[in-house]
Formats: sequence, structure tokens, C-alpha cells
Amino acid sequence: MVINERARFERIFCPTDLSPESNEAIRYSSALAQAFDARLIISYCDDPSRYHSQSELDGRAEEARVEIRNRVASAMKRLVGAERAKALSWDFVITSGEPSQALPREAARQRADLIVIRSRHRPHRSTLLGSVSEAICRTATCPVLITHPGHRDWVSPVTGRVDIEEILVAYDFSNDAELALSYGLSFAREYQADLRLIHVLPPRPRTQAPEVALLPLSSEDAFHRAAQKLESAIPASLRSEIKVDEEIREGLPYREVLTYAEESEVDLICMGASGTGFGMRALFGSNVDRVLRQAHCPLLIARPLKPLNSLLEEESK
Repeated sequence: MVINERARFERIFCPTDLSPESNEAIRYSSALAQAFDARLIISYCDDPSRYHSQSELDGRAEEARVEIRNRVASAMKRLVGAERAKALSWDFVITSGEPSQALPREAARQRADLIVIRSRHRPHRSTLLGSVSEAICRTATCPVLITHPGHRDWVSPVTGRVDIEEILVAYDFSNDAELALSYGLSFAREYQADLRLIHVLPPRPRTQAPEVALLPLSSEDAFHRAAQKLESAIPASLRSEIKVDEEIREGLPYREVLTYAEESEVDLICMGASGTGFGMRALFGSNVDRVLRQAHCPLLIARPLKPLNSLLEEESK
């Protein structure tokens, strides 16, 4: 990846169940669609089980489509404003089935390069399966931006203006971290925001042996190697455009990312979907999952774009 090329969004996919809470994602996705001159696709997932038969479902399909379109249009006018809604390039689609499976499939069919979704905070010690939004994050074929109620809000409900001042990229030197950095840079350049990079070193082993005298040197070497990599991650040409800060910490990655994000009053966290220390494959307890559940600002989970057949192959495993 050429890091000084901007990551662009051309088709933004926004799921909603038309509740006031989930409709908040429309406000964010509309603002981003306007900023990046992208097409916005709003999606509603219908529940086939509420129909008594396939014939009833087929018979009410067009009626339901008109009703849902009208509700989506009303939500757009209320959340975005009639004039700005009219200026946006947007459409809506209806899909059916289990939302956690149907919505990622539809996003892939629509060739979306960003999903914007509203979620609910879940207890960080929860051992239950994640919410629909968490499931979408695990199976989506494109990056996902997640917001929660009570998050730091950077889209004005009146003007739709995006006000991002501080962006944090969790950078573990993996390919997905490079992708997260490219998105973080795109947001920083678009909104003239400060960019912060954090790399977390593993905790030092505790030992009472005489060899402990060697640990500071080893730890210092790891610190300097990480510092050099962070320094070289962003070309000098980009550093002249935006303010960049690097931070190296030691400990549990998710905890250090969350702590630094709060200390710096970050508006957006960008993380790779997989990579050293930031994997999403584990069912419980991954660093990304914990940051998703506990962060006090929106989170962008970056992943390489994949075609629909990749999603179908993953679901069949």
C-alpha cells in the first residue's frame, strides 16, 4: 500500500431498523457521504417470520417497500435536513433474513467500501455472543465504522458538519494496521485533524533471577525499534500537512489504547481487523472487540475489501 495515497469512500452502506437509536447512523453516514462525495445506501432488514406464508410476503413486498422508503425519507429529512438530503446521492435497499448475515451480504452486493452502524455498549465482561453490529464487524467485506450512544459526537445535528480534531491509530505494523493508518490519514487530511499513533509493547516478564539486569537493555532495544518504525510509517511530505504524534506503551493492547484515547480526548479510533495482538478471529476477548465495547468515541475497524464470494466462503466454514 502506498501510504500517501488517500483511502477513499465511494459507496457507504448504512443499516437501520428505523428506530431512533439506529437512525443516528444515518446522520454520520450522510455527513461522510457528503464529505467524500460518496453514494449512500441505507438498508433495512425485513424479518420474513412476521409473514404467514411466502405468498403473503410476496404480496406485501411492494407495499412494505413503499412504506419503508417513506419512513427512511422522513428520517433523512429529520436527521440531515431537507436541503442536504436532496443534495445527497442516496438510495435504500430492503433485504431479509438474519440481520447479522443478511446485512454484510447486502453490503458486499452493493460493493460498499464502508459500513456505518449504530450499536449499543455491551458489558466488557460479557460472555454472551455479541450484538448484530459486532457480528457484522466480524464478517463484513469492508471497513466498519461503529458509533454508540454516549460517544463523543463529531457530527453536528443541526448543520451536519463533521468536527474531528484528534484521531488515534492503533499501529502494530501488520498489513491491516497499515490499512487502518491509511484511513486515519484520510480523515486527518479531510478534516485537518491531529493524528496519533500508538504501539503497545508486551509487558516485561517478572523475574527475580540475576538476568533481570539484562531486561532494561532488551526492552530499550524493542522500544527504539518500535519508535523507528512509527517514525518511518508516515512520509515527511504528509507530516508537513498534519500534526503527528507517536506513543509507545507497554501492557495489554486494548487497555493501553482505551487509556490513551481517553487521556487525549480522541474523536476516532482506527484499528486493523486482524494482526499481531489485534485479531478478530477469537470468539471472545480480542483487543478489537474490547475496544469496540468500551471506547468512548467511534471506532473504525479497517479490513481489506473482499468480494461477495469471500463472504460466502467464510460463512460455509
